[in-house]
Amino acid sequence: MITRRTFLRLLSGLMAAGAATSAYGIVIEPFFRMQVTRYGLTPRGWPPGLHLKLAVVADIHACSPWMTAERVAGIVEKTNELDADCILLIGDFVAGHKWQVPLPVQDWANALKALKAPLGVHAILGNHDWWQDPNAMVRGAGPTRVGAALEHVGIKVYQNDAIRLQKDGHPFWLAGLGDQIAFIPHRGWGHHQRGIDDLPGTLAKITDDAPVILMAHEPDIFVKVPDRVSLTLSGHTHGGQVRIFGRALSVPSRYGQRFLYGHINEGGRDLIVSGGLGCSIFPVRIGSPPELVVVELGQAAIA
Repeated sequence: MITRRTFLRLLSGLMAAGAATSAYGIVIEPFFRMQVTRYGLTPRGWPPGLHLKLAVVADIHACSPWMTAERVAGIVEKTNELDADCILLIGDFVAGHKWQVPLPVQDWANALKALKAPLGVHAILGNHDWWQDPNAMVRGAGPTRVGAALEHVGIKVYQNDAIRLQKDGHPFWLAGLGDQIAFIPHRGWGHHQRGIDDLPGTLAKITDDAPVILMAHEPDIFVKVPDRVSLTLSGHTHGGQVRIFGRALSVPSRYGQRFLYGHINEGGRDLIVSGGLGCSIFPVRIGSPPELVVVELGQAAIA
């Protein structure tokens, strides 16, 4: 029989464990465990001699107090230290949860202005960059405040568009897809949840056989990505944000755990899903620390 004293000890122990877990998930992992995750691969059909290093920054979710402009500036400094050929920003620059104070877009955008790479800094928008913009929701179209802020500091934003770049005389294409769930139902807006993505239209802008790298905020589009694309880069899932024994409690994808995180190869096609940096819904990360991603193409796999 459990005595009252034993029960109180158990209860206090559970409360202490709960408090420790909360402190870890809210403070320690999100703020002090940012890591750099590296991938090395040579996609099918990748041209010999093209060695390309990409730094991928996803899901910043700028807000106070969790992702301040000062913290974004620290992420920028760390990203620049990676010495990448291209820096790719994969969407969701703003936060969308109730435990935050939105930052003026110019504050975090000015921090991102310091990003530097020989082949440029390139961006796409994520769902929250649309959802947190009521005027864009009402119009059912852009421009968005986030997109304008990025363009203002010299960062190119792609929406179903592509650009041809070169590294050491070897050409490649960088394509950016419009967000797949840009618009959500809301009383008075009159729009059903829908995207502005146009994968066929985007790929139609590819005019030669140079390899293609596709930026797509949500990884779900991967089921439709043809072999013509060498690599798809996504974010959105936050690696589950809360993972217990390696399994996410919730994944914002119609495919569940299939495109949760990391390097996924299906039928010879390659997808890399970043765990991202910020938080969504709740300001908590457990078992899925924030990360910057480095992808080295034309390299052997990194163990």
